[in-house]
Amino acid sequence: MAGVTDLVAEAAALDAADPLAHKRNEFDLDADVAYFDGNSLGAPPKHVAGRVAEVVREQWGGRLIRSWSEGWWEAPLRVGERIAPLVGAAPGQLVVADSTSVNLFKALIAATRLNPGRDEILVDADTFPTDGYIADEAARLTGRTVRRVVAEDMPDVVSERTAVALINHVDYVTGRAHDMAALTAALRRAGALTLWDLCHSVGALPVELDAAGVDLAVGCTYKFLNGGPGAPAFLYVATKWLESFEQPLAGWAGDRDPFAMRGAYEAHAGIARGRAGTPDILSLLALDAALDVWVGVDRGSLREKGLALGDFFFRCADELLDGVKIRTPRGADRGHQISVVDDDAAKTMAALIERGVIGDFRPPDVLRFGLAPLYTTYGEVLRAVTTLRDLRK
Repeated sequence: MAGVTDLVAEAAALDAADPLAHKRNEFDLDADVAYFDGNSLGAPPKHVAGRVAEVVREQWGGRLIRSWSEGWWEAPLRVGERIAPLVGAAPGQLVVADSTSVNLFKALIAATRLNPGRDEILVDADTFPTDGYIADEAARLTGRTVRRVVAEDMPDVVSERTAVALINHVDYVTGRAHDMAALTAALRRAGALTLWDLCHSVGALPVELDAAGVDLAVGCTYKFLNGGPGAPAFLYVATKWLESFEQPLAGWAGDRDPFAMRGAYEAHAGIARGRAGTPDILSLLALDAALDVWVGVDRGSLREKGLALGDFFFRCADELLDGVKIRTPRGADRGHQISVVDDDAAKTMAALIERGVIGDFRPPDVLRFGLAPLYTTYGEVLRAVTTLRDLRK
């Protein structure tokens, strides 16, 4: 059995050998706080505040409306191209616009149109609530039915009735990562389309949309991508579907010639057809600035550190938290969060936050500790576990 002293030495050695350690210096983080909520709101890169101030002062203030023709209008596509490599997408398939919920609605309705004659939508039974809400409304509007199924069981229940399956890549409660390639292939064999929610995986672990043959995907940018509160989400449409992708929010920004002001909508030929209304420029350009921290980051190294942080959390918990139950898988089938069971999770997390360890909880009994490889340290992992141990005494 290792003692705390041994774990302190181990954490220090791991941090000293961390190839991503220098990235932490690019973030504006309080040295007295151990931040484990990047899976809800990522930490701000230091340079973002200055970049946003520059946008306000020079682009909005100095150039005024001229800025729309000097880069603002194209920003949803340009920023989408910056995210595309992080999700394994070739150029021309990803646009940044609107919220995750809005993009889910677009994608689900479009999927039923791409796969007509099928009256069922499969939904990951453990999905984040908004995904289920949106699926229910999409089904009601299109005359489909929703069937909630555990993701791993979808290959056994998919049928000729299934138009599309909506799956979370990483479960938001347990942190379990689903096998995107295997599930997509199984659903494709039955003629169903796949729509993946990447909110808890993009920026945390490698995603390979093109290689897996994914049809549609959405994801947020304010978690592991550090885009800021309310940062716009993204929509991915595989190249093979672009010409036939018909989303229900036929706003002017998705028109082939928005400024022609024609009376009838004609969709843009490319991924811009995924747009709807005027983009939120300040949030969008804050995200653009935040993405600078990903320049030169190897996705393999990111995944390796994320798993290593989790392994160290398990090790510390096994040594210091007698009888603790952890819902997160211990193998590679996990994202970058650890979910600890606690009978009074809300109270315990509040006490942790008071002591400078910031995570979050999900009712009724889960403490969540997000592990952001770009800035989380092994020393902080040990601090989280020792603080939790002290609260359990």
